[in-house]
Amino acid sequence: MTQTQPVPEPKSLNFIEEIIEADLASGKHQGRIGTRFPPEPNGYLHIGHAKSICINFGLAQKYGGSTNLRFDDTNPAKEDVEYVDSIREDVAWLGFQWAGEHYASDYFQQLYDYAEYLIQEGKAYVCDLKDDEIKDGARVLRAKIDVQSPNMNLRDPLMYRIRRVDHHRTGDAWPIYPMYDYAHGVSDAIECITHSICTLEFEDHRPLYEWFLNQDVDGKFFARPLPRQIEFARLNLTHTVMSKRRLLLLVQEGHVTGWDDPRMPTICGLRRRGFTPESVRTFAERVGVAKRDMVADVSLLEHCIREDREARAPRAMAVLRPLKVVITNLAEGETHWLELPFHPEKPEMGTRRVPLTREIWIDQDDFREEAPKKWFRLAPGAEVRLRGAALVRCEELVKAADGQVVELRCTWDPQSLGGNAPDGRKVKGTIHWVSAVHAIPAQVRLYEPLFTQEDPMDVPEGGDWRDFINPHSLETVTAQLEPSLADPKAGASFQFERTGYFAVDPDSRPGGLVFNRTVSLKDSWAKIEAKG
Repeated sequence: MTQTQPVPEPKSLNFIEEIIEADLASGKHQGRIGTRFPPEPNGYLHIGHAKSICINFGLAQKYGGSTNLRFDDTNPAKEDVEYVDSIREDVAWLGFQWAGEHYASDYFQQLYDYAEYLIQEGKAYVCDLKDDEIKDGARVLRAKIDVQSPNMNLRDPLMYRIRRVDHHRTGDAWPIYPMYDYAHGVSDAIECITHSICTLEFEDHRPLYEWFLNQDVDGKFFARPLPRQIEFARLNLTHTVMSKRRLLLLVQEGHVTGWDDPRMPTICGLRRRGFTPESVRTFAERVGVAKRDMVADVSLLEHCIREDREARAPRAMAVLRPLKVVITNLAEGETHWLELPFHPEKPEMGTRRVPLTREIWIDQDDFREEAPKKWFRLAPGAEVRLRGAALVRCEELVKAADGQVVELRCTWDPQSLGGNAPDGRKVKGTIHWVSAVHAIPAQVRLYEPLFTQEDPMDVPEGGDWRDFINPHSLETVTAQLEPSLADPKAGASFQFERTGYFAVDPDSRPGGLVFNRTVSLKDSWAKIEAKG
């Protein structure tokens, strides 16, 4: 009998997809979908921006449309080419290609022309201000809407301010610059964007977005139909901050080493830590598109990178806190070369050669002088399996003057070479190890959350969010690595067996290797899902 495979249920649409599909069905934009990602180049992008990137580019891909990358460069005092370059790199790293690269400054003349038109139509006016009321100049341009409006954004909002600052693209050509609320919608209309997708804090700005575009009553400036603004919930992440201003303070005050510090939620920080584009896109998908602001648990982000690395990262052994073991019945200079797989479930990834010698390193955490119950690692008289190698038994301890154990003297069972006892005896404990003779020293950086508190902005009266900075967010150790890791490629990622996933830092050099811990092997999110 042929068994019929169940047909998977179609994935439900989110509310933005529902809007787009309704527009497509009605023929509103003649079947065309155009989105944009419009960052201000005043800082580095973070994981919240990654969600926005995935939404804008992902929707365009799904519906056969296109996405523009547009830099909102209307505030030259805070913007820099450095940030432009970093934004390009981050979007490309996430796996997206933009249809066109644009700048709000591309439209300065069109913005100015439309502002003149609004003045002529009685929809905008020059406002004189006292010196203590504005710090950029004596006058501003305001939209003439309703100073009594219950929506603060409609109370004759600013359109232009005087700012005598050189622009990174236009130099000193313009002594006035448009405000975001004015420039944003007009830029969308100039580019014929169909769906202007932004975060929820702009919901109250939507009437102003629409007002500016609707004043072109004769269609002299903008093609129809006009863009539609749609808001979605912004992403917040536990144990970090997502404000560019606060992230800049962390950098300026030396709490982190830079924007790409692996403890930062920036895309370049995640990349340096060892996160992959696929894991970040998966995270954005699982967080989903909502109408209410949300706080995602950092364990979900970690779960996504674990899934990715579990499937694709080659394995190797590294001892982070070395403790020497001497195998007394293995001769000096005697070496047994073992062939171990790079991935236990993917033989196509090949094997690496690992040497077993008289002196090896094990991790300090794998030994207890006084072992508790159900301790299956090394202890006086205990036998364990060296991963992929052989069985060893602890026979003697060597201690320093202060009583600290500095060396274990063990014996091995030569008949167990390969890892299994010839007589079938059961050995429950398996530990990782590295040949001391062949070991490669490396600096390994172990990262913990940057903030001790889940919500760093939940500050008691008189406190400061920086009070919650974790003083133990970074620990650096000198580890000993198996020889297959002697010359890893920059950015390469590995599972250090029984320890976690680690990536080669950009600072790493032959003879001076540096690895960053991406994430440990423990997965708290998987436990949450199982309980749920």
